[in-house]
Amino acid sequence: MDAHSTFRLRRSALYLPGANARALDKARSLPADALIFDLEDSVLPEAKDHARAAIMQALSTGGYGSRELIVRVNSSDTSWHSHDLRAAAASGAHAVLLPKVDDAPSLLHSISLLERGGAPAAMRVWALIETPRAVQQVQSIAEASPRLALLAMGFEDLGKALRLDPGPPRAALLPLLSHCLVAARARGLDILDGVFIDLTDSAGFADSCRQGKSFGLDGKTLIHPGQIQAANEIFGVSAPEAEAAMEIIQAWESAQAQAKGVVVVRGRLVEHLHVAEARRVLELSAASAHLNQPARHGV
Repeated sequence: MDAHSTFRLRRSALYLPGANARALDKARSLPADALIFDLEDSVLPEAKDHARAAIMQALSTGGYGSRELIVRVNSSDTSWHSHDLRAAAASGAHAVLLPKVDDAPSLLHSISLLERGGAPAAMRVWALIETPRAVQQVQSIAEASPRLALLAMGFEDLGKALRLDPGPPRAALLPLLSHCLVAARARGLDILDGVFIDLTDSAGFADSCRQGKSFGLDGKTLIHPGQIQAANEIFGVSAPEAEAAMEIIQAWESAQAQAKGVVVVRGRLVEHLHVAEARRVLELSAASAHLNQPARHGV
């Protein structure tokens, strides 16, 4: 199965602390496109086993509607990694988020453990790019496995490792982001922006989303439900954008029907690549409009 054959809306991907039962329950009514059930940074060492069991129970109970469900496991240098992967393989989640993926061999090792745990063929893997070596090796990571569906940027850890400020305006980190974006797009992967940790700065968060969208990212990882709406709006498709895309497609189809070789829309020459992008925009718009609110039963 092609890892990229199924379109997914990923404007907002919210981290849920695995040990927080209230957060796991509340997420059933939140409008995030993706929910990341976290076993790593948000869970204390003494709570790891409890959090793993709580996440498995929440996924088994279901009620998350059409949201994409992801389990973030602990990194491969911890004693919890293999236990997390075995549990995630049987969890019913759509994907597993692997933190601190340094290179292709480490990614493939984790995928091997996941498959030995019985992961279904449809289960995907997300790789968190948060170390200097990961950025250095990102092309080989992106090409390593058909299970890989997405790269997620981890600017907090990356900034610390590089001794750079990961906060606004992120000028020193943007070249690294562009490098990872090229690697992702060369393999047809999605790529998500890193978290914004200042929960008091809503204007700064919106600016960060706009910056990420301007750099071609598909969405943003989030740490609080209050960030969902802005991420959905900014990484989504506005009504004027959808109308413009429809105008391009209609003009193109009309020209094709009349055997015309040149299409001009509002003074701009339209070629096949513009039509393909317009169709992608409409697909995104349609997915946004039809994101189902969750039922209280079933995954």
